[in-house]
Amino acid sequence: MGNRAKIKEQVEALLPNWQSWYPSLFHAAEDLGIIRARVCSPDSLMLSNRHSGIQNQALEAHREQWGGHENINRDK
Repeated sequence: MGNRAKIKEQVEALLPNWQSWYPSLFHAAEDLGIIRARVCSPDSLMLSNRHSGIQNQALEAHREQWGGHENINRDK
């Protein structure tokens, strides 16, 4: 809540009657340049890519416990 309060204070300092111009604090802050979107690669947004390391650790732990390197998901 602290950051939101700071953003609101900044918006109100630049445009005291922002509610009459913008539907939300987010839109006002974005338009006034207080907050900005960051560009990132689409790959970083996919959960399958972010969690692939965890999945690989789980697969390795399964192999260590149950042995073998064959396909453990034969039903798929």
